[in-house]
Amino acid sequence: MTTQNSDNKVKRGLKTRHLSMIALGGTIGTGLFVGSGATISQAGPLGALVAYAAIGLMVFFLMTSLGEMSSYLPISGAFGTFAGRYVDKAFGFAMGWNYWFNAAITVAVEAATVGVVMKYWLPNIPDWIWSTIVLVLILIINLVSARAYGETEFWMALIKVIAVIAFILIGLLTIFGIFTYKPDVANNLSAGGHSGFIGGLGGMLAVFMIAGFSFQGTEIVGVTAGESENPEKAVPKAIGQVFWRILLFYFVSIFIIGALIYYTNPHLLGAANADLNKAVSWSPFTLVFEKAGFAAAASVMNAVILTSVMSAANSWLYASSRMLYSLSRDGYAPKVFGRTRNGEGVPMIAVVASLVIGLMAFVTSLFGPQIYLYLLAASGLSGFLAWVGIALSHFRFRRAFVAQGHDLKELPYRAKWFPVGPILALVMSIAIIIGQSYGTDNFHGNILQWKWPAIFTTYMALPLFIILYLAYKIVKHSKLIPLKDVDLSREHQE
Repeated sequence: MTTQNSDNKVKRGLKTRHLSMIALGGTIGTGLFVGSGATISQAGPLGALVAYAAIGLMVFFLMTSLGEMSSYLPISGAFGTFAGRYVDKAFGFAMGWNYWFNAAITVAVEAATVGVVMKYWLPNIPDWIWSTIVLVLILIINLVSARAYGETEFWMALIKVIAVIAFILIGLLTIFGIFTYKPDVANNLSAGGHSGFIGGLGGMLAVFMIAGFSFQGTEIVGVTAGESENPEKAVPKAIGQVFWRILLFYFVSIFIIGALIYYTNPHLLGAANADLNKAVSWSPFTLVFEKAGFAAAASVMNAVILTSVMSAANSWLYASSRMLYSLSRDGYAPKVFGRTRNGEGVPMIAVVASLVIGLMAFVTSLFGPQIYLYLLAASGLSGFLAWVGIALSHFRFRRAFVAQGHDLKELPYRAKWFPVGPILALVMSIAIIIGQSYGTDNFHGNILQWKWPAIFTTYMALPLFIILYLAYKIVKHSKLIPLKDVDLSREHQE
């Protein structure tokens, strides 16, 4: 029989190693393993490097902003609380529900992807069986304890890290001619004399979108702050390493791919295909392993991709449940979702509710694919809207901190280059949101010739966010909080 905690608070069961590996695992996913090939084919090897470097810099600033706020006020599902405290309660309400919706729907997306990946080995077994198994598995993990989630993510992230390190070592050895394959590195990196850039500004901007989606999920480490054993040290340490992870795992990996594989390779073009069952054979990681003489590379990379997808499903269920828990604690959602049970401080009702939404979306994908596509599109921009919220909340937090006479030395962790960091992250996030359809023919011709169904699908998350924001503002009459009145207390710690 489960018991309910008297204070309904989550427990601090995540160790520093858990947070570090969760942050690390959040930067490595199918966007790197599969989508990286598409970036090189669209913008050229140097164009892809520039795009990932720019987005990586933005993500670094975002994470340092999140680190400053989360170490000062370590709470579960922090984005909505920070936005509501430091900007406007309506903004916090919209931020929280937007992120919860995005996370819950993404659980279904990842579960569906598991079924597709499993077809690589067992093509005759229906996809939904594997997807259901994963949904049950991640439900059990998330109901046990935060530590169970952290331990699972630790080992799954470790598998991804080992795969990337192996790729980098083998790639570098191949570049230096250790294996039988002798690449024309100079010709590959220059894209056959095009200075390494293909597609002009349009190609670069298209890659900015792909790179942005690749980094989605890095902010989950901020959600875990409320359950860290020592958040003032663990959160800054985990986030402070983000820059080096981005440099090593993305910049070096893409350099190796660009050096070893010519940008017109048809397998790189295929890497943009959403069917992971086929895309694994097109993964640039697989191509590099095969060129180095490792015949079993495709099967190994498929296993790594499967691990990444399962890890993502597990993390998004955790993130969605903690966001719903936070919404309840802040008065933005029914109180029932803020209750914790089982003696481990797990918000079990919030976990189950989040999985139910994900399950409904998954079932919809089986019987109504068009509806499912709209749900997926509605969540598509939500991650970028969360990034906008993080940047804006940090800008307001720091200004209020100084305006109220506090010394910056009071902060457990200080974000670097303020206010350049949050301003740059804010501008770039908004540019990515606006530019989602850049390079498509959705806006060709006059306004009557625009492809409105496609435009609506692409930008659906934006009007949903605005509706949530305006609805709360109209009902509750909330206003932008003056800097002198911003709540900088630390009493809300879990």
